[in-house]
Amino acid sequence: MKPLPRPRRLAPGARVAVVAPSGPVPEERLQAGLDVLRGWDLDPVVAPHVLDRHRDFGYLAGTDTDRAADLQAAWCDPAVDAVLCARGGYGVQRMADLLDWDAMAAAGPKVFVGFSDITALHEAFATRLGLVTLHGPMAAGVDFVKNARAQEHLRATLFAPETVRTITSGGGALVPGRARGVLLGGCLCLLAAELGTPHARPSARGGLLCLEDVGEETYRLDRYLTQLLRSGWLEGVRGVLLGSWEQCGPYEQVRALLADRLGGLGVPVAEEFGFGHGQGALTLPFGVAAELDAEVGTLTLDEPALT
Repeated sequence: MKPLPRPRRLAPGARVAVVAPSGPVPEERLQAGLDVLRGWDLDPVVAPHVLDRHRDFGYLAGTDTDRAADLQAAWCDPAVDAVLCARGGYGVQRMADLLDWDAMAAAGPKVFVGFSDITALHEAFATRLGLVTLHGPMAAGVDFVKNARAQEHLRATLFAPETVRTITSGGGALVPGRARGVLLGGCLCLLAAELGTPHARPSARGGLLCLEDVGEETYRLDRYLTQLLRSGWLEGVRGVLLGSWEQCGPYEQVRALLADRLGGLGVPVAEEFGFGHGQGALTLPFGVAAELDAEVGTLTLDEPALT
């Protein structure tokens, strides 16, 4: 796995488009997120269907066609410097095949930010656009609008990425050791659900795999990890970084499961790296090469997330 091309960092006055590829967006949280972005001297523009709600399926932010059209229009607009997702939820897999990936590739690189259900788009952007993307807080996420740590780390990544080249974990090593590879991953259940789909990468070989999830009982996490193992998707992975496991049961039980399912890979596994659904979530650049020292608890990027 090779590092991917990096988009350009943002500058004051940059125009950023906010889109909703997945679930419906509460208007008050959207407005709070826009206020944060304006406070960074950015120029946020809201895609036309961000506040929509699907007529029949209230867990979707409008129709698949409209959500796809918003994302594609924002990405292909030469005046837009970055595309930020408003929130996760569910829905990306329904609209990913409606995107014109050739047109998006022709539009050139720009910054893309999101996590959770957006994991499916991180995979697609890597395989179809060959581009570094940011696994980070979303513009209308409660964990973003109310958390200074999440805001500051994303802001530093966007404007001064050389200042956040080292990320330190809050935990220890499930399996000690050091490893080098290219960052990838996201929400565990989405990575399992993406297996065999058109835009999923064939394996994590050569990568430092970042895993997290939310609201999943331990047996479900077991199922997802076992599926990745049985499919061969984890063969050749260089190391594993674990993020948050909010509402996934007692952490000691989750930790035991992670050790059970990942310990046999023979690679370093480090926990509590502060990304995902937890408070103060950090931003990780997928597609950038890095070194993991699981025992010390550091992730050091070879180069800044953005150029």
